[in-house]
Amino acid sequence: MASTIVERGRPAAGPARRRGVLGWFDPRGRRLGGLAFILNRLTGIGLVAYLYLHLLILSMLVQGPDAWDDFVDVALSPPFLALDVLLLTGMLVHGLNGIRVGLVGLGLVASRQKALFIAALVIAAFVALVGALRIFAGE
Repeated sequence: MASTIVERGRPAAGPARRRGVLGWFDPRGRRLGGLAFILNRLTGIGLVAYLYLHLLILSMLVQGPDAWDDFVDVALSPPFLALDVLLLTGMLVHGLNGIRVGLVGLGLVASRQKALFIAALVIAAFVALVGALRIFAGE
């Protein structure tokens, strides 16, 4: 039995895609724009998760200065600093890709969206690298 999905009377190109939330992250058969969309979803979910974690960590302030000082000692450790670099990278990728999506949505650069996505990734990688060097240098 062929595994194609029929939508609006036309068979889907390629293998059937997973439906539902898991289908959001299925990279099979996607072009660069679809991969950019998946990356935007992943970074968005990561940033929302960070927001809740950040609020949880800030609640440590009510436990007094000793609890906060203990957390600061942990926050300055290399594994935690690596998570800061990951956060910075996620923010850059999500933000720059969001600008690309906005420009394409306005019809300003629809024909150049692949080049914009690649440029956004290059800029994000460069700024994340500079940020990582500064984070680990203690600046």
